[in-house]
Amino acid sequence: MRRLLALVLLLVSCGTVDFENLPAGEFSGTLHVIWVGEGRPNIGDGLFVYVPDPRDPLRFVRRNPDATITEIVPGMIYTDGGSIPRPVTLFRGFSPWGYAPAYIVHDWLFVARHCLNDGDTGAPYADYAAMEFHESAEIIAEAIKALVAQGRVAPNQVAPRAISGAVAGPISFERWQAVGECESHRVPPDIAERARLGTPGAAVPRSGFSILRMPDGGVERVTPGQTVATFSF
Repeated sequence: MRRLLALVLLLVSCGTVDFENLPAGEFSGTLHVIWVGEGRPNIGDGLFVYVPDPRDPLRFVRRNPDATITEIVPGMIYTDGGSIPRPVTLFRGFSPWGYAPAYIVHDWLFVARHCLNDGDTGAPYADYAAMEFHESAEIIAEAIKALVAQGRVAPNQVAPRAISGAVAGPISFERWQAVGECESHRVPPDIAERARLGTPGAAVPRSGFSILRMPDGGVERVTPGQTVATFSF
């Protein structure tokens, strides 16, 4: 009953995104995810760092003619995948890592916005200055549709629409407007170095994108700074 209630609360807190009519974008590149800590209680599945591959970073190209930015290449950031309440994760399609590349892109948009809100208008955040909140929700919808179109996740009639609506809702909008958070997004040098050392040294395939699969549904088998997963498009 609590799981069902959590899902209902997620759905009723949603905003509006025209999911059906948004065009699918396209992913390329490689995604490295490093576990660095426990994370927030009851949200997500731990604290991770996304580490861009220096040879072939994750890249999302949009096909939306109204886009203020057509190519998104996230920098190194903290992430918990999808910030989904743990009771909801038991429903199909609501894993914190089920749409991992889309969540990384969306997290990066909020990092950029928070730093812009705090007056950091230099690279790489300046490219996102014209983006308004609703466009960030459209981007996660386009990214999830890209994963389906590229054959990386199965179609789902509920989860993508609910997730896209949730990130267009009032809770997400409040986060978008936050100030004083830019510095907290910066990965400290010691953790950044650990994360870089954790990335695989072997050559990374330059085609085909695989999706994160957490070992045993968690991170018990890894230590801080150790690679949890690597995916390549």
